[in-house]
Amino acid sequence: MLVGGGGAFALANLGPDISDQPVINITVPVEIAQLESQAQLLDKFEVILTRSDNTRTSDTPEALLRRLGLVDAEAAAFLRKNPQARQALQQGGRTVSAEVTSQQLLRSLSVRWLKNENDTFFQRLRLERSPQGFQAALETSPMNTSIRMTGGTVSRSLYDAADEARLPDPVIQQLTQIFSNQIDFHRTLRKGARFSVVYEVLEADGEPLRTGRVLSAEFHNDNQHYDAIWYQEPGQKGNYYDMDGKSLSRSYLAAPLTFSRQSSGFAMRLHPIFKTQQAHRGVDYAAPTGTPAMTVGDGVVVFAGSQGGYGNVVEVRHGNGHSTLYAHLSRIHVRNGQTVHKGQAIGAVGSTGWSTGPHLHFEFRVNGVHVDPQKVIQQAQSVPIAPSSKARFVALVGQAQSQLQAAAQMREVNSQ
Repeated sequence: MLVGGGGAFALANLGPDISDQPVINITVPVEIAQLESQAQLLDKFEVILTRSDNTRTSDTPEALLRRLGLVDAEAAAFLRKNPQARQALQQGGRTVSAEVTSQQLLRSLSVRWLKNENDTFFQRLRLERSPQGFQAALETSPMNTSIRMTGGTVSRSLYDAADEARLPDPVIQQLTQIFSNQIDFHRTLRKGARFSVVYEVLEADGEPLRTGRVLSAEFHNDNQHYDAIWYQEPGQKGNYYDMDGKSLSRSYLAAPLTFSRQSSGFAMRLHPIFKTQQAHRGVDYAAPTGTPAMTVGDGVVVFAGSQGGYGNVVEVRHGNGHSTLYAHLSRIHVRNGQTVHKGQAIGAVGSTGWSTGPHLHFEFRVNGVHVDPQKVIQQAQSVPIAPSSKARFVALVGQAQSQLQAAAQMREVNSQ
């Protein structure tokens, strides 16, 4: 048995080496029936390719067409001369889709954009090539709404985590507003904090044009769990609630800036310019020039312009004798008499007027008297859900929890 076993391992191939064998080539003609007629039939079909890109402010018609893989002098001339085409292509970031023939000529082209940031309808300019030349038509179409979900884990900052999760900036700004009364994102956000979010995306021809509202979200921070869901009772203004039905929103935002730090509070201080002790009748928020400044509540703009040492100023009247003032702005985005809504950008941080650096000076007044903004904001509560709407709300919570669970699973997969 031992000899037999050893012999099994000693077996060798004693046949001829295949590499030494002669190689014989055999050629067999293959005849395809009706090959010529099939080729003629294929020639009748035109191959149409679809390509897309985004406009750039520095674009010429030729540059845009080259990025789409086209060298079409007739199309470039039409884009340059047609007023609608010139207007559609003059701004950067607009989505362009083109149908291209096999001869690399433009067959049709469409440009999509929003006329106003919060529109639910989009503008579409469509160019069509015909035997008579190009024709242009401007259309207005409703956008479709789709639901997206994602999540992230904070390792350095919330914005870094949002970038890793490919979360658009408007969504992360909504998140900070939703949880601003529960989480101090300036000081108490911990490394390892986790979030999940479900939000709307508004699409035009299948392409996302802008984000919509956050529908539900959750945050895990410092061993605390926070959740939120958007709910709108019929005939009333919508609001965010926790899953138990408690309102998360107060009448006012916690701060007029999303991310910043308080550089001076509501107290006596040494004036940075006059070097004298003076009462500081507001709160200063240090932030880079251009940072959006938001109105903390719904109201009407009663002043928008320059005001001495305040520089560029916006003042908003909110009702019940309440008003707020935003000073040292680099830009003003609103006008006198305009209605504004909580969280709307009314200007941008700057250093106009008596200022030693870019910051926002924020004041709160009650019947014309300056008060500490934080005290008023903390006391202003919103209306809870009506008991008659509880059943509908509970059903919506069940759906939201399932979606957030899916978003959390996506977050865990992305972190691996």
